[in-house]
Amino acid sequence: MRLLFKTTLFFLFFLSLITKSFSQQPGKKSSPFRFLINGALEVGGDKIAEVYFTNGNKQGVRTGQGISIGVGGQFQMPGAEKFLLRSTVGFKYVTTAADNAHIRLTRVPIVVTANFMASPKLRLGAGLSMHKSISFNTDGVGEDYHFKGANGPTFEIAYAGVGLTYTAMKYEDQSNHSYSANAIGLSFSLVIPNR
Repeated sequence: MRLLFKTTLFFLFFLSLITKSFSQQPGKKSSPFRFLINGALEVGGDKIAEVYFTNGNKQGVRTGQGISIGVGGQFQMPGAEKFLLRSTVGFKYVTTAADNAHIRLTRVPIVVTANFMASPKLRLGAGLSMHKSISFNTDGVGEDYHFKGANGPTFEIAYAGVGLTYTAMKYEDQSNHSYSANAIGLSFSLVIPNR
């Protein structure tokens, strides 16, 4: 987690240095391509594990739950400025409050959406979310699970970079057991350069 945080900070610092090179020059037409950074906080899905603590408390791990960060691009359709294509690849992570073990569910989400700008700040999107490298790791406390890659539809309504998302998806483990990974969440996105 520290490595991910440090990498993200370095990446954002690097972007802040090169942003000026993306700025529009007077008299030049701007590029339809823009750099995209996004993140989300999501909840939902089936419980795949329950962790019991020595104080009597317990915590469930759900398949749709997690925090994610991603990078990618946005393409504005020439001649149809209200239509956008967005694509990102990222990392989604959820852990437990256990002190003696690093129990976690990780996956690599790839999201491709078609978007319509209903107003200059209101964006409606729909597309495909693909989760790859889905792993539940118990850090030796229990059995680890590896899931097959999963695909499902995703929907978003966003205003000024903050949105609500819904993704419908099913995970299947190595024993062919199915788990709902449906998730609803709060998303954040930033495009560079900002227009």
